[in-house]
Amino acid sequence: MAEIKNYTLNFGPQHPAAHGVLRLVLELDGEVIQRADPHIGLLHRATEKLAESKTYIQSLPYMDRLDYVSMMCNEHAYCLAIEKLLGIEVPIRAQYIRVMYSEITRLLNHLMWLGSHGNDCGSSTILIYTFREREDLFDMYEAASGARMHAAYFRPGGVYRDLPDTMPQFKASKVRNAKGIEELNRNRQGSLLDFIDDFAQRFPACLDEYHTLLTENRIWKQRTVNIGIVSPERALNMGFSGPMLRGSGIAWDLRKKQPYDAYDKVEFDIPVGKTGDVYDRYLVRMEEMKQSNRIIKQCVDWLKANPGPVITDNHKVAPPSREAMKTSMEELIHHFKLFTEGFRVPEGQAYAAVEHPKGEFGIYIVSDGANKPYRLKIRPPGFVHLAALNEMAKGHMIADAVSIIGTMDIVFGEIDR
Repeated sequence: MAEIKNYTLNFGPQHPAAHGVLRLVLELDGEVIQRADPHIGLLHRATEKLAESKTYIQSLPYMDRLDYVSMMCNEHAYCLAIEKLLGIEVPIRAQYIRVMYSEITRLLNHLMWLGSHGNDCGSSTILIYTFREREDLFDMYEAASGARMHAAYFRPGGVYRDLPDTMPQFKASKVRNAKGIEELNRNRQGSLLDFIDDFAQRFPACLDEYHTLLTENRIWKQRTVNIGIVSPERALNMGFSGPMLRGSGIAWDLRKKQPYDAYDKVEFDIPVGKTGDVYDRYLVRMEEMKQSNRIIKQCVDWLKANPGPVITDNHKVAPPSREAMKTSMEELIHHFKLFTEGFRVPEGQAYAAVEHPKGEFGIYIVSDGANKPYRLKIRPPGFVHLAALNEMAKGHMIADAVSIIGTMDIVFGEIDR
């Protein structure tokens, strides 16, 4: 009879967001995992330290690069922390725009998670489906901010600018004839809000397609049901948040429990799981996408009916309009001082957290009254979840480690910071 040997081996890279930045050391008994030791720090960018030598506004684009699948949600927490220290009010229209874009970001994140998790477990089809919808969401990012990923659109006091009245359109080229271009531009005839509204009408059908591909799929269920079970008590004790916590049956969502911006003005439900396995967390995130789409629809309707300012009129914190800056000496000085020195934040400390697609994402700022943070600490959800990898993987097979990494929805920009 063959003798089973114990191995220690380096595992991965497996997940698309762990390409060479996760070193997972597995101790195996045959093919069964005895211990899983994640070695991190391979993508360390010193974001928290860099923030100490940058003005508050200069540090904002670093937030996009933390979890580079949930860009605007990172900015959201950062802006909320600064606003808490400054004690400034954000205009209501800006609050709705922030909520809408946070939910667009949640869709972007969950589609990336679904495509890559499905791909890891053997379905390359789902990856192609989800990236089809991500293209439209990136177009929404680009129309508002000018960038497809690293938007830097949220600002302390509101958002960078109002939503545009037109959508960029495709132009005829060698590879596409006029009829093809006309079809591509069909839902781009109106404003950005019209385009978002059109997407929100189409998206439930896309969700149904994903369910058809995976939910009752025999292979998918074999790879996910009863894998990586976490009890509600352990999930709380290990500091889980977001879908990882809700998948274990605990209905905790910061958008409901500690609402920020306009979340107390929109209606949505919190999905929870029963078993706390990989399959439950999959179902929770699928339902979350449906609820996000519901919030986006409500925001679009409200924004169409209610024009108004989108950033605070305190010109010590937010720049004046281009017109005012070019016609008034005082506004020119405000503009110059803001972009050279930044604004000073009163002494004190503040912690602000948002319901990020991956869990609770928090920013803790300590100010000494200068124009730069004295200290900045980021509380990322992925770091906490990865710490539970050993407990979740123990006793499972090597193939299940892939499924468990997928269910955590980890991105190393925020873990290694």
